Amino acid sequence: MSERREAYEALDLALRIGEVLLSSGAGAADVSATMLEVTRACGVRNVSADVTFVDLTLRHQPSRDEPAAIQVRRVNRRPVDYANLVEVDQAVTELVAGRITRDEARDRVARIVSTGHSRPRWAVTLGWGVMGAGIALTLGGGPVICVLAFIAACGIDATQRLLPPHRIPTFYQQAAGGFVATMIAVLASATSIEADPSRVVTSGIVMLLAGVGILGATQDALTGFPVTASARVIDAFLNTMGIIAGVGAGLTVGDLLGVGLVDLEVGAAGIAEAGVIVVGAALAASGFAFASYAPWRALVAVALVGGLGQAVLLSVNSTAVGRTWGSAVAAVVIGAVCHLAAGRFRVPPLVVVVPAIVPLLPGLEVYRGLALLAQGHDGVLELASALATALALAAGVILGQYVARPIKREADRLERRLSGPRMVGRG
Repeated sequence: MSERREAYEALDLALRIGEVLLSSGAGAADVSATMLEVTRACGVRNVSADVTFVDLTLRHQPSRDEPAAIQVRRVNRRPVDYANLVEVDQAVTELVAGRITRDEARDRVARIVSTGHSRPRWAVTLGWGVMGAGIALTLGGGPVICVLAFIAACGIDATQRLLPPHRIPTFYQQAAGGFVATMIAVLASATSIEADPSRVVTSGIVMLLAGVGILGATQDALTGFPVTASARVIDAFLNTMGIIAGVGAGLTVGDLLGVGLVDLEVGAAGIAEAGVIVVGAALAASGFAFASYAPWRALVAVALVGGLGQAVLLSVNSTAVGRTWGSAVAAVVIGAVCHLAAGRFRVPPLVVVVPAIVPLLPGLEVYRGLALLAQGHDGVLELASALATALALAAGVILGQYVARPIKREADRLERRLSGPRMVGRG
């Protein structure tokens, strides 16, 4: 009974850690591997793991003549908190390395999950506003448009905060956010503002797309977890349809009021404009990371990698390759750099990767497709291009991490030979 109790406690700890990882957007393969690492570190062998979109299952069978012990944990949807993810990842690292015991790891994980968010809610809202303003910069928006995008992002965040307590499904939350952003643009367009408020709509679309788990869905599909991938794809599809419904409703209201929001020209003509776009991407990426409670030390890495990805996209777009392939190349660079550099900032690569690809999300294609549909034209091609770009981003990031793995192994081997064991980060 004592050995059985020890096994149950190890399985429970692994499941609690897996829940934090899965709710933070980690892929099923990473969640499964981490849970098995935890059980091995606790001295429990012969464990198998199963990960779905809503359930985590661990099976332990000590020998063939003993019944298997099965523990299942339901994964509750919660806002992404990268601070919790970083602390749990550090606890797993120390547990596997033998620096803390199972009981200490369990107490630490319980404290991390129950403490609450590390930033006040108003600061998170400002972070979303900064992200919206950064996206407006990448679209060539001026000061007025950046202010409107800031207001729209804060309004979307307020909407996303008010609806969940009433158990409103995510589809309607996304629709409400898209409608709020579009109506702010419509109201601005109805005034004497001499600017293109359609950039405000695009900024709102990018903000809402950032919460769609296309990266995790693609990773699961590529790493052999079809059930989890299918569930995540359906979830991402419904959330994206919510955005389309909300923005489409706002554009329809604008047409009824005689306010059109159709044309959007992205101004990246010269070196100066390109520099502003790169700065806007860095600002948007760091704003998203801040709003997702990423540690302060990670914001520097996020800004640098986000700006780098945008610079690569601009460079590739200057050729005849096209935006989809340009997005794929930029995503490969982001994935490789994050895999190599995340350890330097003592954060998992996921904390840097997801914010860094936010400025590259196809909000522009989604907006143009919806605007064309609202006018009675064919906008399906633009929406299909947006889907292709999103998949290229997700697949490119994962490919970049595969490319960087042998480089990182050689770099770690050289560092250990020259300077001895590393005291921080993953060895």
